[in-house]
Amino acid sequence: MISIQAKKHDNFSVEFKFGFNCREDGVTDDFSVNAWMFVPNSLDINPENYGKKQFYRDIKSNVRLITPVYLLKDISKDSSLPMQSLRQALENVASNPSPEDIDAYEYHLKMFAAIFKSALRDQASHLRSARSLETAGYLVDDFVSGARLVLLKFRSLYRIIDIPTVSEKTRSLFRLCDEFMSHVVEVRTIRIIRKIDASFNSEVYSGIREEFMSLIRDERQYKHAMGYGVVNNDSRHDRQLVYHHGMLKKFIESELYIRLDKKKDGVAVEQIYYSIAAGIAMIFATAVAWHTQVRYGNITWPLFIVLVVSYMLKDRIKDLLRYYFAHKLGNKYYDKKATVTIGKSRVGVIKEGFDFISDSKIPSQVKALREKASSVEDESRIFEEKIMLYRKHVTIDDAALAANDDYPMRGINEIMRLHLTRFTHKMDNPEVPIDSFDDSGKLFSIKVQKLYYVNIVFQLQHDSEVEYHHFRITMTRNGVQEVEHI
Repeated sequence: MISIQAKKHDNFSVEFKFGFNCREDGVTDDFSVNAWMFVPNSLDINPENYGKKQFYRDIKSNVRLITPVYLLKDISKDSSLPMQSLRQALENVASNPSPEDIDAYEYHLKMFAAIFKSALRDQASHLRSARSLETAGYLVDDFVSGARLVLLKFRSLYRIIDIPTVSEKTRSLFRLCDEFMSHVVEVRTIRIIRKIDASFNSEVYSGIREEFMSLIRDERQYKHAMGYGVVNNDSRHDRQLVYHHGMLKKFIESELYIRLDKKKDGVAVEQIYYSIAAGIAMIFATAVAWHTQVRYGNITWPLFIVLVVSYMLKDRIKDLLRYYFAHKLGNKYYDKKATVTIGKSRVGVIKEGFDFISDSKIPSQVKALREKASSVEDESRIFEEKIMLYRKHVTIDDAALAANDDYPMRGINEIMRLHLTRFTHKMDNPEVPIDSFDDSGKLFSIKVQKLYYVNIVFQLQHDSEVEYHHFRITMTRNGVQEVEHI
């Protein structure tokens, strides 16, 4: 199956997270994503000023393995695969700190921290979705006690490598992961507290809130003792801390990111078609020259004129045929092709394509979803929306994926950011005045946001399973305001 999540990344970009989950049956999985983007004509986004190169400059994708899924309460068990693997890696480094053992030790440290982060996120999400924390008090205990126990078990393993034969640099890797896990606990817990403060009576839930605050206080005290950074309202210190936490995140998740070898798709076929176009044009020119020479003889003015005209037409015929073949090629092939590799093994292929299309080429299901979000009937036609189609095809070899890791891998995630700065260039001012009057008849003017909507309808297909998702991006000249799942 394919999962999709969308959110505002920053003021000028939207993030889409695709999860390509394999069936784990050893058979190659095929995934297809089609995205129809409906852009208001007033933004002046069209094929003449926004071609393929501009579009691919405006998207940024990171592909990574899906983090193995574990319950928070299971990670701390001595029998769990993450705990067993990490303990064994630490013992190997302690007894024989060879380069191979150090690499394995670093890998299992990062994987343990990444698995913990994922489990903590899932537990926090489940907790925040509870309608009443009073009836779901066990979820609070699962989160708080689960986080404490995993951290306690993890930190107790440090004594294995706290020996003279293990270098300080090697031991520092453990502390980096420890700092990252402590930071993740604090971030997730603060988000839960914000939800309690915003949605529940703080007096009624003061005891539950205090449980979470106690967890944060304990972690901050631990950070101070270990020399880890803590927010202290000093702008210079805090901005450096934000940078440091960003680097920690990249360091931990580096084992999950996948290298892509990108190249243009259909290059050989494209050259064959272009050669055919040149050949047809040459046949035309040669045939005209031969027929004229037979009729008028050698070196005559009619022959000279016909040869010049045929040469001119030859180039036009070649260009027209190249355009025709390129259009046909674009429908069958993709613009870019990336080979997904883990280590030296090829585990899959990702292909991408982009084109402007006409309204007549939109499937009926997509049209229905677009119109469902309209405030007036036939809104897309009234505003003469430009329609862009982004295509993606992903192939994953289940067997090759499973053979490349110590943990069970379900598939890959792709985090794609669409940057919309170009879309704002020709927008009106972010606020426009509206005149009105009060009950006494006194006129007054108020300023309201001038909104633009970019609608994106996704078609997700995994084998025979097809589903649709509609997202609406609300924008002003100041950037993205919100992203809604319609």
